Amino acid sequence: MWRTVRITILMIVLAIVAVGSWLDRERTRSWEHTVQVGAFPVNADGSAAAADYIAQLDAAELQPVTDFIAREAHRYGIALDAPVGIRLYAPRAQRPPELASGAGFLGRVWWALRLHYYRLQAIWSIERARPQIALFLLYHDPAASPVLPDSLGLQRGLMGVVHLFATRSQAAQNAIVTAHELLHTFGATDKYALDSNVPLYPLGFAEPKLEPRYPQRYAEIMAGRIPLAPGRQVMPDDLSQVRVGPATALEIGWLH
Repeated sequence: MWRTVRITILMIVLAIVAVGSWLDRERTRSWEHTVQVGAFPVNADGSAAAADYIAQLDAAELQPVTDFIAREAHRYGIALDAPVGIRLYAPRAQRPPELASGAGFLGRVWWALRLHYYRLQAIWSIERARPQIALFLLYHDPAASPVLPDSLGLQRGLMGVVHLFATRSQAAQNAIVTAHELLHTFGATDKYALDSNVPLYPLGFAEPKLEPRYPQRYAEIMAGRIPLAPGRQVMPDDLSQVRVGPATALEIGWLH
């Protein structure tokens, strides 16, 4: 009996959240006004390296992402000078809630609700001009974490949980990951094979109509690699080597 009541309450809450999120998503995808994005740093591993890195963060760290979105939007005819505005806010003391390994249906629902609440706490701590999208930038000491957990970007929740390296030498790669997860919040989907990370043709190619098809000149942002030949691809050095392909542009409302 209690289990049924609990599920019913959770479903009602999720339905209310879903309606609000749908309205917010429609506003962000209209591209009629600058979409405000809040970036909230988090010390992911409690390390001194991450703490020092976060203490030195400034707006310049995120400018490549803003510039990339503007450049690509203008290629598709979006007239806004600044399609997105990213503002850096004070670090969050607590990490976002994590989905427990092997979580069942109720566990996933509970995690989603906690994650939404975490986002609301961050946004409502801002007195005015609250951002529409929240990016939680989780910085890790690369010496302790040479491989990062998977990041995520949620269109339904208008938030991203982005795992990054706390080192200047990885700033360009951090920007690529941040741009990738940010575009997820606008509805972009991954365009690589999950088992191999190989860009999918044609969706994961920045220039799918290029002749000859290989080598491609750019990485498609939602595929993450530059296809050089069948079965051979390389990581881009920075966002200058990355483009928003037509399939992604269609998903996020830049093409109709």
